[in-house]
Amino acid sequence: MLRNIFTTALLLVVATMARGDDSALFPQPAELDRDVNFWLSIFTEYNTSEGVLHDSRNLAVVYEKVAMPENSSRRQRQQASDQGRQRYRKILQTLAGSKRSGLSVEEQRVLDLWPPDVTNDELSAAAGQIRFQLGLSDRFQEGLRRAGRYRDHINKEFTRLGVPIELAALPHVESSYNTDARSHVGASGIWQFTRSTGRRFMQIDHVLDERNDPFLATTAAGKLLAYNYSIAGNWPMAITAYNHGLAGARRAMRQHGDTSYVDIMRNYHGRTFGFASRNFYVAFLAAKEVDQNPDKYFPGLIPYQPVDYEVVELDVYVPADELAAALNVRERDIASHNPALQATVWQGSKYLPQGFSLRVPSNMINDKMANLISSLPADALFDKQLPDLFHTVARGDTLSEIADTYDTRVSTLVALNNLTSRNRIRAGQQIRLPAAGPAPVQPRPVAAAAPAPIITPPATVLADAPAIEAGVKEESAPAVQLGDQVSSFIGSLQAALLSDPSDYTVAQNGTIEVHPLETLGHYADWLGLQTQRLRDINGMAFRAPVEVGKRIKLDFSQINAEQFEQLRTQYHRQQQDTFFRTHTITGVTEHIVSRGESVWILSLRQYGVPVWLFRQYNPELDLHNVQRGTRLNFPVLVENNRS
Repeated sequence: MLRNIFTTALLLVVATMARGDDSALFPQPAELDRDVNFWLSIFTEYNTSEGVLHDSRNLAVVYEKVAMPENSSRRQRQQASDQGRQRYRKILQTLAGSKRSGLSVEEQRVLDLWPPDVTNDELSAAAGQIRFQLGLSDRFQEGLRRAGRYRDHINKEFTRLGVPIELAALPHVESSYNTDARSHVGASGIWQFTRSTGRRFMQIDHVLDERNDPFLATTAAGKLLAYNYSIAGNWPMAITAYNHGLAGARRAMRQHGDTSYVDIMRNYHGRTFGFASRNFYVAFLAAKEVDQNPDKYFPGLIPYQPVDYEVVELDVYVPADELAAALNVRERDIASHNPALQATVWQGSKYLPQGFSLRVPSNMINDKMANLISSLPADALFDKQLPDLFHTVARGDTLSEIADTYDTRVSTLVALNNLTSRNRIRAGQQIRLPAAGPAPVQPRPVAAAAPAPIITPPATVLADAPAIEAGVKEESAPAVQLGDQVSSFIGSLQAALLSDPSDYTVAQNGTIEVHPLETLGHYADWLGLQTQRLRDINGMAFRAPVEVGKRIKLDFSQINAEQFEQLRTQYHRQQQDTFFRTHTITGVTEHIVSRGESVWILSLRQYGVPVWLFRQYNPELDLHNVQRGTRLNFPVLVENNRS
């Protein structure tokens, strides 16, 4: 029996909307009021030419407003905030030394910001918790205007997917509804998808990046949020998982309770559960309040109206210049309304792909778009895409990933590009691909030149645009400094596995849970040991395999637990990235187990879903004890068309 996994969620949303009350979906315990009020002030009272110095744990403690020089750089903002931070650190250290009398006016003011029963230890800790938050009111106001273009579409798609329409407030937190928003770690579009997470639900390659299309990305965001809810069981933690990842959210829930939101946000100390993750849900609550009451906070604001588009799905491959000529519309204008198309299309190294839904404003064309496209000469229509000649290395790319993308081998790329090391490539480097043939002989190596661009789609790189970015990043939103410093490696890995609820961490007793795709040989390699050592400490017979879902003990005599976790997570990231380059999740179906059915056969044969992905959609399931009548969730997969 197949059922839509979102039915229950949809009924809950409809019932709640009928009551006109969303408090059941998005609870706001009184203890979180101070946090929500802080973000309300950031979103509505302070603009981007000013900010506040505040305590990062108790958001009710705001030390002062700091004005920023006009058009100041991040370095200038950092210098201005550092001066205030040092001043308040000295004051707090003085107060932490039990000084309560004979205070200066400034010392007394700072002390009065804290509760009367504040302890010396709390004040001492506060000296290390002073941070600067840039105001965002001007960006939020512009985001409210921009949201008008997409609100009808978001409401329609979220209702179809069984997702509360109130979640349309999330892009205010992520990107201020700026379609050109790009984070410094590669999150993109109004929903700020990373490449790895986005590939689960969209096509992201060198021809199409659907993260940048607000219409396509909205559908993907709805699917991701519905999936998070199906695993977390409540919207506060599903929203937190959008930023922190499902694995981290599940760990927090196991430690503190599924609905212990205050306890989690105050007391959970996950390694990457920094300021951004702790504040993501309360920032959403504040954004939702403003989004639902714009006249209260920004009187007279008029949202932009939706664009009336004509949409045609291309049944052939078409050069951009030929299409622009047939439509009598500038390439730049076509690009601005079809932001999923990558620069390769406008440079002429790729055609607009077959199957692409082209969107053009109705008032830009003087006939039906289908008629105009049909007028193209036969020699401007192609049944195949142009071959790939070069790949421009993006941040985070590896040779193995590039080889997977273009169906070639790492050794081939090494030979074609005269690389001295398989691992040493840099962002911006041009990698020659097999279709380009061998590089011409030169007296000494010369980097292949990038093709001269005909036109580049309009884009504004906004490294400091989001208030809180989706995913644990190195440091969320540099200018507004949301997110604690974590290592670049761990941050990028977790961002890549946001939708993976599996726990890849090592328990305090030195054990791990076995996951699909893992073998004893993997563990031995990552630990720098012989497999027999692991068999001995676990009492395993020779050739006995590890069982998915079971726990085994490890030996950390050669490396530490954190190094092991990094290697393990990197392995799963590579496996999942490779899979989602060629597959996209389009939905979820439910299957009720009948007598004699096997999870393994159902997953691999009937539904065509690898066991590791099936387990992500059923994380609490004991694969070795599935009873008749058990409800299983299977993601619906389609193979991506090669662009």
